[in-house]
Amino acid sequence: MGQAVHMSDATSTERPTDTDHQPDTAESKAAKKAEKKARKKELARLQGELVKLQESVRTSGHKVVVIFEGRDAAGKGGVIKRITETLNPRFARVVALGTPTERERSQWYFQRYVDHLPAAGEMVLFDRSWYNRAGVERVMGFCTDEEYTEFMRSCPEFERMLIRSDILLIKYWFSVSDEEQERRFQARIANPTKRWKLSPMDLESRARWVDYSRAKDEMFRHTDIKQAPWWVVDADDKARARLNCIHHLLSMVPYEEPETPEIELPQRQDDQGYVRPPVDEQTFVPEVY
Repeated sequence: MGQAVHMSDATSTERPTDTDHQPDTAESKAAKKAEKKARKKELARLQGELVKLQESVRTSGHKVVVIFEGRDAAGKGGVIKRITETLNPRFARVVALGTPTERERSQWYFQRYVDHLPAAGEMVLFDRSWYNRAGVERVMGFCTDEEYTEFMRSCPEFERMLIRSDILLIKYWFSVSDEEQERRFQARIANPTKRWKLSPMDLESRARWVDYSRAKDEMFRHTDIKQAPWWVVDADDKARARLNCIHHLLSMVPYEEPETPEIELPQRQDDQGYVRPPVDEQTFVPEVY
């Protein structure tokens, strides 16, 4: 994993992006359509495996934590959505915490994250996590130098403690090139339904690209530990990134093929003289479409 893990986003601009293309021909359009169909089919297969994984985690009592970090617009939300859309939210939940309150700021830094850790049989996916301190808080000056230094010292020990308590901890960093992030930002600006995704903090992070790269490299240097290494996802191609991440996640969590239960629908009871109330006594949603 070595060199791939420690690759800086600042140098990732040399990679080809999914925007590099030649003029479309009939053959290339057909090839793209076939590739899209194949990816959709593979995603459905992987989501079926995720359902099996969840059932195995539930019945075995495993506790799973998956952390998603990376650049803004790197595609973290998209892969989280694909992972969870076929799962039972009672056993697989997403945690995306907002700005800490004054009370939370006075707590032990990890305290508000501990509240969301899984019980037996649960999976928790953190859409950003305690690594906010090593990234946005460090770059934007939201924490002191002492708080940052203490985080870097205590974070590996905190994670080792989680692992010793039988939590399976998996950490993903979504890496996106400068050009591809720019393209996605421009697409969000042009789409009124996605403009809300561009917060002032996102725009500021764009302006401080190199500062964030340095912060990420320093974070990896301290927290890429043997017990919980960082796994980098090349996210310039969103569709491939989703498939690669889900495939890898399935390889990291032990699971077995569950038994398929035989389900028979019971016969519905007789009406027993029940009479529905008149339709005109109910208020219906207008049929506009």
